[in-house]
Amino acid sequence: MANYNGDFPAIPTHGGQFIQYNIFGNLFEITSKYRPPITPIGRGAYGIVCSLLNSETNEMVAVKKIANAFDNQMDAKRTLREIKLLRHLDHENVIGIRDVIPPPLRREFTDVYIAMELMDTDLHQIIRSNQGLSEEHCQYFLYQLLRGLKYIHSANIIHRDLKPSNLLLNANCDLKICDFGLARPTSENEFMTEIYNYFLWLRTWSIHHSCFLSLAAPMGKEFNFGYSQSLLGKPTESDLGFVRNEDARRYIQQLDSHPRRSLAELFPLVHPLAIDLVDRMLTFDPTKRITGEFDILIFIIF
Repeated sequence: MANYNGDFPAIPTHGGQFIQYNIFGNLFEITSKYRPPITPIGRGAYGIVCSLLNSETNEMVAVKKIANAFDNQMDAKRTLREIKLLRHLDHENVIGIRDVIPPPLRREFTDVYIAMELMDTDLHQIIRSNQGLSEEHCQYFLYQLLRGLKYIHSANIIHRDLKPSNLLLNANCDLKICDFGLARPTSENEFMTEIYNYFLWLRTWSIHHSCFLSLAAPMGKEFNFGYSQSLLGKPTESDLGFVRNEDARRYIQQLDSHPRRSLAELFPLVHPLAIDLVDRMLTFDPTKRITGEFDILIFIIF
């Protein structure tokens, strides 16, 4: 949603302790410390996001309204999980939660309001725009992304939904990882134990394909799951040595066959070191893949 510069009347409620706005037909009711003007900056299936000023801290924040947060048990758990995780994370490359805004009536409420750091855009919007990404931009974004991931993984948390729209940016090119609704606090052994978790891991691996390819290729192209699979090919039998679960092995074997294509030939304008790094990161077999964000950072620096 593009920024809207119109005025939305502020209506005091509950004795002036709260302020209510009507944002394109959506009621938006928050505590009075969040002062107008209010600007809608995003909208999705969950609800709407607006920017406001926190008068107590004098900081502009993004307030996300999650409408009917308790109608679906899975969505409610996702919201609670994100709040709990972000309350414990504190890193310059991870979005910061500023406040969980209390409802007027603690025993009767359906919507949840979360105040977070305000950013200007996300990588998905940049890729879709006509704004080009230089090699320096890509290196800096990737560097910040890896710093954030190293911190998240050091807390034994797996994000599981890393994609361009979950990488927020501002005018200074600062990058912050957001949306921890699918994240899990876990160890690698726990994560790979069950077939269900294995499929989630496979999905995460595929999403990371798209994200890292988007960062590596500064021509403004976004990569989805199908396209990344056609580039990187179907895992071979030799790649499946670490997969002990027969159901998981059969699932991979029934995927459409695609030969691995040369990234260097597909992206001749991309620096050879960037192509080499992406190849190392997107190796299917974890025993052959470049290990750890630290190793990747060292690779980038040297």
